[in-house]
Amino acid sequence: MMATTFPLSRHPREGEDRASPLGWADQRDTLETYFDRTARRAWEDLTSDAKVSGIRATVRAGRERMRELLLDWLPQDLRRTRLLDAGCGTGALAVAAARRGAQVTAIDVAGGLIDVARDRAPSFLGHGEIAWAVGDMLDPAFGAFDHVVAMDSLIHYTLDDIAAAVARLADRTRGSVVFTIAPRTPLLAAMHGLGRAFPRGNRSPALQPVAEAALRDRFAATLPGWRIAQAERVASGFYTSQALQLVRV
Repeated sequence: MMATTFPLSRHPREGEDRASPLGWADQRDTLETYFDRTARRAWEDLTSDAKVSGIRATVRAGRERMRELLLDWLPQDLRRTRLLDAGCGTGALAVAAARRGAQVTAIDVAGGLIDVARDRAPSFLGHGEIAWAVGDMLDPAFGAFDHVVAMDSLIHYTLDDIAAAVARLADRTRGSVVFTIAPRTPLLAAMHGLGRAFPRGNRSPALQPVAEAALRDRFAATLPGWRIAQAERVASGFYTSQALQLVRV
């Protein structure tokens, strides 16, 4: 099937949660500006086979390992399955899932990354299909899904915002919600502190290191009927990300 474009307004506002002082919408808009105006070319190179620096090569390798891990946590046969790629970036995971038969809704806040993803996607995906969209991954207009994957798209948010976002996604998901966080490690905490010392105009959106134990406690209290089935960390040079899989009990 052909890849298509999902019609959606860019920034639904009504009823949005603001679980932290910064708020989901404000941080989402910061990410849109950064990836569309500042980092589009760098991100396009990072997610291709273009030559990159040694540091970025470790990030590329880590992201590839993480993508394969998250795909391994999904059923091998995804035919007749609706999947939300929440924060799809340049689309590699969406294409891999569609090739396994999934009906993928691939959404990102950055329209420039969606343009790259659409250009890269093959014209034929077997039994699968991809609907590309620019907008908010939490918008209920996308409907319900069998599985949700959010790879490295929540790592710039606080624990409160992550918990609220995952809960909203879980409300519309029948099977599993697979996502990653920036784990609270001494190195990431130090990098987070150092980044705050730079002038605001020179900063990229900072990672928000999150304690996995605290997030587990939050889910136990707020997501009855769900449990964390798997957790695994991928570390590759300057890339460190923690994957979690929530499934219905």
